[in-house]
Amino acid sequence: MLALEQLKKIYSFISPVLDIAIIAFVLYKAYELLHKTNGIQILKTAFLVGVFYLFAKVLQLNTILWILNIIAPGLLVCFVIVFQPELRKIILKLGQKEWLTFGHRLKHTHVDAVLIAADQLSKMKRGMLAVFIRHTKMDDYIDTGTRLDANLSSALLYTIFSHDTPLHDAACFIQGGKIIAAGCFLPLSEQFDIKKTFGTRHRAALGLAEQTDAVVLVVSEETGAISLAYDSKLHYDLSITELTKTLEELLEINSDSQIIEDTVDESRITS
Repeated sequence: MLALEQLKKIYSFISPVLDIAIIAFVLYKAYELLHKTNGIQILKTAFLVGVFYLFAKVLQLNTILWILNIIAPGLLVCFVIVFQPELRKIILKLGQKEWLTFGHRLKHTHVDAVLIAADQLSKMKRGMLAVFIRHTKMDDYIDTGTRLDANLSSALLYTIFSHDTPLHDAACFIQGGKIIAAGCFLPLSEQFDIKKTFGTRHRAALGLAEQTDAVVLVVSEETGAISLAYDSKLHYDLSITELTKTLEELLEINSDSQIIEDTVDESRITS
């Protein structure tokens, strides 16, 4: 009995902290879910309706209150219909076990979208040159190509680089979830100790890495090797795991990064 009483006393001290911790966790995860979908619009709408109702209550606008009480069920149904896509995304995310973790790596960021395309092009030995913009302005290089300002997807990258189109042999510029431009020309490296086997793509990737802080991904048309150029160095023939880790570190991608939903299904890409 004495031990039970002591446990009760200990729990009485712990329970407020546990209570606050659980509430904080739920609120944090609710914010994450709403922030990663368009669910924040749901909160805004609900807040406005609540404010309007409170306004009517405080001013004793009985007719408005009566009308609101009558149409409340209908408003709820309309609310669910209008925000059905957002509610569906939230419910789907609740069904994923990852939502219970903090700071985990998001799948389907813009890095994943690029690497899916790069991996497929590598298997086909089709060249690719993709520039990830960091801090240095790239307007001078972007202006040499064709502006796209298109939503980033593996399918679009695959289309640009897998066919002999005017945009195929040059570079594309990527920032966040956008392909800013394609068909852009890069400066060639002036280093003398580059392997003679490296072609124009590798020299262009290294050339830009020498002059800016950009990270350049290049797929060799001869060997299919995927490499990264940054900080005036070329890191040749990296695995997908190495590429993912390096890009996420260099581009400072974390759990708050934008999700790219339109990544291509690898099984649907054929040579």
